[in-house]
Amino acid sequence: MKTANLKWIYLLILSLIWGSSFILIKKSLVGLTDYQVGALRIVLTSLFLFSVGFKSLKQIKKRHWKWVIISGLVSSFFPPFLFAMAQNHIDSAIASILNSLTPLATVAVGILLFKILSSRLQILGVIVGLVGTVLLILAGADLNPGQDYWYSSLIILATIGYAFNVNIIKKYLNDISALAVTTGNFIFLFLPALVILYLTGFFEAILDSREMQISFGYVAILSLFGTAIAKVIFNKLVQIASPVFASSVTYTMPIVAVVWGLIDGESFGFLQAFAAAIILFGVYLANKK
Repeated sequence: MKTANLKWIYLLILSLIWGSSFILIKKSLVGLTDYQVGALRIVLTSLFLFSVGFKSLKQIKKRHWKWVIISGLVSSFFPPFLFAMAQNHIDSAIASILNSLTPLATVAVGILLFKILSSRLQILGVIVGLVGTVLLILAGADLNPGQDYWYSSLIILATIGYAFNVNIIKKYLNDISALAVTTGNFIFLFLPALVILYLTGFFEAILDSREMQISFGYVAILSLFGTAIAKVIFNKLVQIASPVFASSVTYTMPIVAVVWGLIDGESFGFLQAFAAAIILFGVYLANKK
């Protein structure tokens, strides 16, 4: 299949998988703490990747490892904890929309740190997206006064990590396979995550808690599809397309996530939808040639 067609297929699959991940995180937090969700997600993903991708590690040369480690930390270690902590306080639909800032952060990080040229339109897109973000947070705080929207900053921080990741892959890791990059990421994340999971008391409590066991099932689904498989697809997409195009998966992710949120009884007002439209318009400007 031609690369031009393949990248759109990858984008659609990622939209469906990652658009559903926010409701899975929400369900996981019913029986598990945010630290348990984040650590368990990394541990389960690691086990899956080691079983299918261990042989691919021979592609990684000495010059790659530094960037593989940094890529793993900013994209696969901190974000699972940040999203779980944030979704203890804000709705899953809002979390997905804030995640849409990833392409804008990708442009900003590319300009400031990776010396990637940008147009005035892309810079305008970043500004428009930031305006939409402020409006979304204010609208959400007004519609849901019981939620603490300061925790939105954790998701914004995660999007900056994703932005670093796509630029690192494109500039330093484009000559090795997506599976090798992803497996290499988790080689260094597995033990720290396992230690954190142990310290939370997870292993002592889960055998006696039906609620924890159900939440474990949600994290398992999230880890297999939302992290392991999706990460490989995403890294492949970065390699065959541009970093900003790859980050454009956030165009359709919020649609999937908002539908799940509404089904689950979350409130979503007109002003929030308007703010989301502004953010996505900013993303459109940032991606327009």
